[in-house]
Amino acid sequence: MARIFVTGSTDGLGRATAQSLLDDGHDVIVHARSEGRLSALADLVDRGAVGVVGDLSDIAQTRDLAGQVNRSGPVDAVIHNAGVLSGPHTFQVNVAAPYLLTALIHRPHRLIYLSSGMHRGGRLGGLGDGEGSGGAPRVSYSDSKLYVTALAAAVARLWPDVLSNAVDPGWVPTKMGGPGAPDDLRLGHLTQEWLATSDDPEALTSGGYWHHQHREKTHPAVRDQHLQETLLDYLAGFTGERLT
Repeated sequence: MARIFVTGSTDGLGRATAQSLLDDGHDVIVHARSEGRLSALADLVDRGAVGVVGDLSDIAQTRDLAGQVNRSGPVDAVIHNAGVLSGPHTFQVNVAAPYLLTALIHRPHRLIYLSSGMHRGGRLGGLGDGEGSGGAPRVSYSDSKLYVTALAAAVARLWPDVLSNAVDPGWVPTKMGGPGAPDDLRLGHLTQEWLATSDDPEALTSGGYWHHQHREKTHPAVRDQHLQETLLDYLAGFTGERLT
């Protein structure tokens, strides 16, 4: 059985992922944005999950969150599930937080980053745009998912001992996706669980972009090493931590 940290576990895909992993007998670390939100995970904590707290829109709290995870013991996999659709903290939550947690959490065997098919509509060069909250660049949801997909590919290239993959969960009926979303909620979290725990030869590969357990092509820029290095340099400056 694996020990897995799932960010953004209080509702939607994150909660469904954590609950399913617990059902399968894995040890799970669940995450809430605040102490108040942690109560939404009381039933999972009662079943043995470890609860951690930190607002991913805040660099200091994200650092502290990584410390909480490290103090709880080593993890086998991290599922970077947390995300926001819009607003002033889109870059911090969708891109900077996964990067900082990757840099600070003791290196696991597997990393899974939640992407979106919308990453194909992301803009390059958005890192130089005007500043939003906390000095972060103003980016759209599509931009942020392009960057986090490139981050997953960069980690796969730089850390050959870690399996790093990105997942498009589809348009599923969560708070973010809306009640009319057409995709299957179960399929929306099956792939990240499979990548985090399975010994299937396909799940033991790195650098993939997955949708419902099938590899798909990404925006060509995701594989551009110059873009990856530009992104990593920017994130190192923004967070004060360099991926090594």
